[in-house]
Amino acid sequence: MNASLLNPFIITHPTTVQTSLVSGASFARFNPSGQLLAAARSDGSAVIWDLDTRATVRWCEGHVKGVTAIDWSRNSRYVLTASKDWNIIIWDLASPYDPPHRQATIRFDAPVVAASFHPRNSRMILALLSTGEAYVIDLRSTHRGRFELCVEDEGDERVRAMMTSARFDPTGRYVFVGTSAGTVYVFNVRTKGLIARHRISGAGVIKGLEFAKGGAWRQIPLIERFASSRSLTILRRRPFAGNGISPSSNSPPVESTTRRSSHPDGNGVTSSEISSVSINAHPILETELESTHKFNDPISKVAWHSVSYSPDGEWLAGGAADPATHKIYIWDISNDGQFASALDGGREPLLDVHWHPSAPRLASTTNQGTILIWHSPSPERWGAFAGGFEEADENVWYEEGESEFDLANETQIALRKKLQEDEDVDIIGGIEEGDGAGAEMDGRGIGDQDLDWADEEMDDDRKGWRMKIIMIEGEDGF
Repeated sequence: MNASLLNPFIITHPTTVQTSLVSGASFARFNPSGQLLAAARSDGSAVIWDLDTRATVRWCEGHVKGVTAIDWSRNSRYVLTASKDWNIIIWDLASPYDPPHRQATIRFDAPVVAASFHPRNSRMILALLSTGEAYVIDLRSTHRGRFELCVEDEGDERVRAMMTSARFDPTGRYVFVGTSAGTVYVFNVRTKGLIARHRISGAGVIKGLEFAKGGAWRQIPLIERFASSRSLTILRRRPFAGNGISPSSNSPPVESTTRRSSHPDGNGVTSSEISSVSINAHPILETELESTHKFNDPISKVAWHSVSYSPDGEWLAGGAADPATHKIYIWDISNDGQFASALDGGREPLLDVHWHPSAPRLASTTNQGTILIWHSPSPERWGAFAGGFEEADENVWYEEGESEFDLANETQIALRKKLQEDEDVDIIGGIEEGDGAGAEMDGRGIGDQDLDWADEEMDDDRKGWRMKIIMIEGEDGF
């Protein structure tokens, strides 16, 4: 139940800075449980922060150029980093090493500008290159290969649209791709075929795509556009049920062509395995997305660096590209998109903003590499610190019990201390990952072919794994 319905005075969005992390980062991402934070740096490394101790627990050093994308697997065991050095590296945080073990290295023919794990299986990866090409990389043995997502025109000639953004949807059935022409393509992940083409009237270059992950606003994409319109647009799409297209329907076969080359990449996947899927045997759904909200700053006319939804999808945070201040605007989506507040983080301009997966917290990054952690402070309830006591609005007479303040037996105190000392304490077990928002899988229907296919050859990203604590000799910390 929404906490604001129980108490309308409770603020469920961040309001103030809780702490800052000096990390030299260009952007940061919470893991699905919210206990860890991955920070991407321009020197090619990524830093994993433990937010409870505010200390670094891993350094992922493997790129020679700046990191452009970071993503977590659903249970946080694997971390993906993409870079301008044309590589994607998958790190295994369960390994007792620092830097962690490289689970896989995937090399491309151009800088990688965006990459992410499949929501259900980290052995599938979506990558977007600076040349405007999008690929689905499948590392499973029975489906191994790289599949380029591309579109063909009516003349049956391949058209390389300039793809500027690409995201899996929360269910993992589809890939949404934004283009420089203001069009959104939708591909089926299993067949790699184009199933829908959405037009957005008056749209320019689509800079980013973001999905609400929960609540009544689930699976509603938000389009972030470039400075030509300087606006954020929330678009409501209908389910793919028309023209014979449905999430669980048996898709017809898809024709594909293959390019062959001789050089292998760093993960053993040669370019001869790169398939370019292009022709669909079913009609493509042609629609125009309906705009429900548009957000802009009518006064300063600034553009937007990044946006992020709250876990329940009822709040939206937008990071302004203001060169003089660090501004975050928050809107209440559940209340017809009304403006809620503006957070001021000082004079260091903002580069990125990301919402915590399960709490009213934000991580924003400054141009100096500092990560600001925002939270919503709650008033202290002093009655919670003493069992049996309650807070009183006015002074009342207190009746003391007969043995309430009697001194305890020293023998019993010594016995309790001894029992506590004999208890086993896990000092090397490491950080145990709790159940985060990303650990839950979306429900499926009976005979859902797309999700059954995605769950084949599942990875080792299981709940309850532990990150080993590494003790460094000669240093006070871990």
